[in-house]
Amino acid sequence: MSDYQSNPYAAQPPNQPPVPPQPPQQPGYGYPGSAAYPPAPPVQPAPPMQAYPAAPAYGVMPMQPSNGMGTTGLVLGIIGVVFSVTFVLWFLGMILGILAIIFGAIGRSKATKGEATNKGAATAGLVCGIVATVLLPLLGALFFASLFGIS
Repeated sequence: MSDYQSNPYAAQPPNQPPVPPQPPQQPGYGYPGSAAYPPAPPVQPAPPMQAYPAAPAYGVMPMQPSNGMGTTGLVLGIIGVVFSVTFVLWFLGMILGILAIIFGAIGRSKATKGEATNKGAATAGLVCGIVATVLLPLLGALFFASLFGIS
């Protein structure tokens, strides 16, 4: 067929080792004839890792305001006023009004001492409790007395 010289893609004969290619010569860095760069400064080691910062000690955190009494007084006062207006549930409205007066007074006391921040809600609960306990039953009694007085 053909020998090794006629086929350029054939493998080289086994007695000739392959010749490694020579990389092209690269020029030096910088301008020709300039001085070399100074050596880099030594690398400083990183400081040692610190632990997480300590949590604040117990009692350092400010207390959360306890607004529950004033809010409870307000809610009970509003419900008491609604029940007192319906005249069917006036007795339940009076009980809720009494509870609203108690919780509203405690809430105002806490707000005055600085333990709570809802002095307005506590005052509104106190006023609604007084309205539900005293004013509306009194108006209801006057209304029924006038009805009986007319007849």
